[in-house]
Amino acid sequence: MANPPLTGLRIVEMAGIGPGPFAGMMLADHGAEVIRIDRPAKGGITIDAKDPLLRSRRSIALDLKRPESIAAVRRIVAGADGLIEGFRPGVMERLGLGPDVLIGENPRLVYGRMTGWGQTGPMAQEPGHDINYIAISGALHAYGRAGEQPTPPINMVGDFGGGAMMLAFGMLAAILDAQRTGRGQVVDAAMTDGSALLMSMIWGFRGMGRWTGARGTNLLDTGAHFYDTYETADGKWVSLGAIEPQFYAALRGVMGLDETKWDAQFDPRGWVGLKAELADRFRTRTRDAWVAAFAGHDVCFAPVLDFDEALVDPHNVARATFVEAGGVTQPAPAPRYSKSETVDPVMAGERNDREVLRGLGFTDEEAAALGH
Repeated sequence: MANPPLTGLRIVEMAGIGPGPFAGMMLADHGAEVIRIDRPAKGGITIDAKDPLLRSRRSIALDLKRPESIAAVRRIVAGADGLIEGFRPGVMERLGLGPDVLIGENPRLVYGRMTGWGQTGPMAQEPGHDINYIAISGALHAYGRAGEQPTPPINMVGDFGGGAMMLAFGMLAAILDAQRTGRGQVVDAAMTDGSALLMSMIWGFRGMGRWTGARGTNLLDTGAHFYDTYETADGKWVSLGAIEPQFYAALRGVMGLDETKWDAQFDPRGWVGLKAELADRFRTRTRDAWVAAFAGHDVCFAPVLDFDEALVDPHNVARATFVEAGGVTQPAPAPRYSKSETVDPVMAGERNDREVLRGLGFTDEEAAALGH
């Protein structure tokens, strides 16, 4: 196995919550040296050693209210390929760490900005969280069952899918461009934009007349009887995704759905009644009994596992989908490579700021002047 694919890149991460740390984690998982700039905590410096989002990188605590700390950040960023920050627009500029300053000192720097609303627009200065960002992008409207309120998919779509992953992708795209041209740039990653982009296929369906505005009545939003979750006799759940005709035929075979009413698979007029009947049938057996019944049949079927069950699932075990580091069970880095390796997660430990600063070229005297 070769070195991780991002070996040699240095990223400075201004400490934040949620999507910024996730983007930093992704880059670190794949070999980038990510240095997080933390703020000193009252009564001492604290690091949550159980947080996977902080894994596999070093950190320094700097008081950004002090000119010496601002100068130190500028010095560190001058030798970096990228920077990640997640403050409201204008905060970094007021600190003297805006892109004009930092890219002016390091022309190849890629300056990644992670926000909910984006750097521009009438809501740019408004507070918000994932649920708000995906609300105005149209994404939240699509999640939920017919006749019920929109249900946010935790914070996967705004913070992580539409935010952190878009930022990580944008950072790497801009770094590749900087390596080719010698010129860095700003990456404006807004969760509103990213969550809208994640809905591209649904917008396509809408344009083709295959998606209605009524939540929970469409092919992939629990409207169809062959694409939903069903409760079993033991109060557990199974997932069903028998869209293609061959998979639907296999479903009918396993469950004995012989009546002609099951023939009109894609006629939405029959979905409600067929779903009710499927629900009744699934409640006649336990989840594991249904798993056994569907084994060997191409149906697109899987049990809905809780966290503990996911850890011991044979497929997840075979792929080492979950790992343990520092006594914390967590997802392993992804994706996988054919010739490169990812970084084995290392949890955040006791901070040794002076050692980190020394590795960045600061003398002990300079570190002491920064409070370390």
